Amino acid sequence: MNKANSIQILQAYATGLAAQSLAHKVQGKVFAAQGYSKLGEKYAGHATEEMAWVDKFIDRIIALGGEAQVEAAPAQKIYTDPVEFIKADLEVSRREVPVLQQVTLSLADDFATYDLMRGYALDEEEDWAWSEQQIELIGKIGLQNWLAQQL
Repeated sequence: MNKANSIQILQAYATGLAAQSLAHKVQGKVFAAQGYSKLGEKYAGHATEEMAWVDKFIDRIIALGGEAQVEAAPAQKIYTDPVEFIKADLEVSRREVPVLQQVTLSLADDFATYDLMRGYALDEEEDWAWSEQQIELIGKIGLQNWLAQQL
């Protein structure tokens, strides 16, 4: 097992996910302020879930003998249009989930980290499916009907 590699990967994901969690929290507040309470709750809950993954990643870094770090992450765009946001989030999933799957496979010699990252990858695949489902639903029932469901 290459502990340094596991720690480096976990730290990178903890950093990126912490920033993503904050962005999802802000998105939730923006959508709730627009009256889309269901979307607001969805993204507030998503932010909490993401921070739980960050906690798990940090715990694993420490268990491996590493030193968890607080690192700056790039700013993330905040959207006022819910559909634009879901489409942008979907593109991130389409781009990043395959990378996450490969990274996870690279950790096969570190069973605990592999299992942790596998769980996270499965969670991200569910998020990808949800975003795709929402875009398909908008196409089937129309934007106004979909937005009404988010109230």
